[in-house]
Amino acid sequence: MNLIFSFSNGMADLAGFAQPVISFLKAIDDSPDSWSGILMSGAAGIAAALAVALALIVYFRSGYRSVSDIAKHGLAAAVVLGLLAFVAHDMRDAALAYLGMNPSKPEVEFEIRLPKAAAFAVADTQIELHTDRNQKLAQIERELEPGDDGRSVLRGWVPLDFRTTDRVVILYQPGQPLRQFKLRLAANPSRSDQFGPWHLADRVGSPDAAEPPPNPLNDAFAIRYRVL
Repeated sequence: MNLIFSFSNGMADLAGFAQPVISFLKAIDDSPDSWSGILMSGAAGIAAALAVALALIVYFRSGYRSVSDIAKHGLAAAVVLGLLAFVAHDMRDAALAYLGMNPSKPEVEFEIRLPKAAAFAVADTQIELHTDRNQKLAQIERELEPGDDGRSVLRGWVPLDFRTTDRVVILYQPGQPLRQFKLRLAANPSRSDQFGPWHLADRVGSPDAAEPPPNPLNDAFAIRYRVL
């Protein structure tokens, strides 16, 4: 009876300690993408782990240990380790969300339609993804594929490391001005099995350069993409 009474008092003390902390964090901000979301994840996991630890302490002091008791101890220890792993994973996701990073590491797969004059420079072509948070070099399949209209198509992919709507794919080819394609995607886009519609280049030339004169080749470059 005293053992049960001590355990009940310990659990009540633990609940009394954890509840004001959790209530305070909720009052600060309920957004999962804020720093309080990180603290909420940690507080919830720590409270659960402390509850199990308290139960283990009371249990270990109860006296004689049989084979069944040892099995129960092992199961309880596994539960504690599982809780700690869950807390670490949950806090990692909350921290990445707060930093604006994508924990799931989605990729955007793109196809760029090229005119014949630009198809000869595929070996020296470079494609980059520029955002307000980072720059990333895209992986390219150097073998061109025929498009639906008979023009050549260059395929590649690049990871979306950060949650942002400011994403621009830049095509570098020797002897050609830079061509920039804005990705019309949400900050945390959903995955898709189908490519979107073709889009012409949003800008031709570097941001600091004067607008180049009209060139009929500009209408021959287009991009389409999907999120994997």
